Amino acid sequence: MSERTCLSVILAAGEGTRMKSATPKVLHKIAGLEMLGHVTRALDEAGSGDKALIVGHGAEAVSKAAESFAPGAETFVQAQRLGTGHAVLAARPAIARGYDDVLVTFGDTPLISREALRALRARLADGSDIVVMGFRTDRPAGYGRLIEDGEALVAIREEKDCSDEERKITFCNGGAMGISGGRALELLDSIGNDNAKGEYYLTDIVQIATGRGLTVRAIEADYESALGINNRAELASAEAIWQERRRHAMMLDGVTMIAPHTVYFSHDTSVGRDTVIEPDVFFGPGVTIGENVTLKANCHIEEARVDAGASIGPFARLRPGAEIMDGAKVGNFVEIKKTLVEPGAKIPHLSYVGDARIGAKANLGAGTITCNYDGFSKHFTDIEPEAFVGTNSSLVAPVTIGAGAYVASGSVITESVPADALAFGRARQSNREGLGKRLRERLAVLKARRG
Repeated sequence: MSERTCLSVILAAGEGTRMKSATPKVLHKIAGLEMLGHVTRALDEAGSGDKALIVGHGAEAVSKAAESFAPGAETFVQAQRLGTGHAVLAARPAIARGYDDVLVTFGDTPLISREALRALRARLADGSDIVVMGFRTDRPAGYGRLIEDGEALVAIREEKDCSDEERKITFCNGGAMGISGGRALELLDSIGNDNAKGEYYLTDIVQIATGRGLTVRAIEADYESALGINNRAELASAEAIWQERRRHAMMLDGVTMIAPHTVYFSHDTSVGRDTVIEPDVFFGPGVTIGENVTLKANCHIEEARVDAGASIGPFARLRPGAEIMDGAKVGNFVEIKKTLVEPGAKIPHLSYVGDARIGAKANLGAGTITCNYDGFSKHFTDIEPEAFVGTNSSLVAPVTIGAGAYVASGSVITESVPADALAFGRARQSNREGLGKRLRERLAVLKARRG
């Protein structure tokens, strides 16, 4: 089957109206990736080749977004919304090139599985002319039923057209379909619009093929593969299903989660084995976590890397460009952005570090701030290995703290500190005997006068 050529036609013309959104429906995200991106990923994993996107509302936005997860996909515009059969034919130039398999999927079914798509292709490879993806449910109301005669699929019947007996069928239409490439155009061109809406329904292709003595089959997939998203509530339900699957897979791969239902992954999160994730940790896109890392409670991590043996949190935020190396520690209420934290370095608590390097085994005391922005440009702070920065210090970039240097607590550092030097950057303290008492008395009189 791997040698068979395949064209995937993805129907992505759905509007965002029912989502109450100006964003095209297929661009709403699950786990940080557009629904359409989840579909194209499943197709890639199923060995699908070329892709044709059928777009309508928000065509430009959909095409632009698809460049990141479906590079090379062709875009075809369905100018009039005349049904699913009409939508597939918008890709006529691509279909006409001649593929062994033509897969039709929907851009708003983000949980479709690679296994279901592989099964569609396998049946086509075995000689079927059309293969329909179905699912079983004990609540079939509202779904089109798959009418079978033995192994043959003879029709897809919409519920309103079903007989009482057919309504009892629990095998329902899942939307996705495989069509033999050699027969695709002749069958699609045969779909008529003799119905109340005057539209061309892709599902009619089953009866057309059956009437011509062609082989039509159905494969059974899980319900989630057919789950279409039409509103924000359904989007949230799909997110919950995706997250539960990902948590389960992570734990089977050797990741410990104290309260799995409170951890949220992105579509591309990578976590090494023997890592422990405490409750309420959120991963944005672009995060790689090494082995034996401890992620304490209430951390937010995006576009960051954490290497083996490091400890993060609780209540830490790693922003884009944060790189935490082996054995380093980032403690509570620490925010790090675009910074390399080298092995064994410690930023235990209450600090902001941006646009910096923290050298190996350096230590930043509580309240250390890198002042990286002057209102116009960002500047770099270089803290070399084994330097010590005392509590409540501000490092005004650009500045370098040399290896083994010591910055006294409460300092504002505006010039570089040589290696092994001791830097004081604070005003000299002055004590005036008795002035504290007189100040209190004066302030008390002023307060009394104000009533």
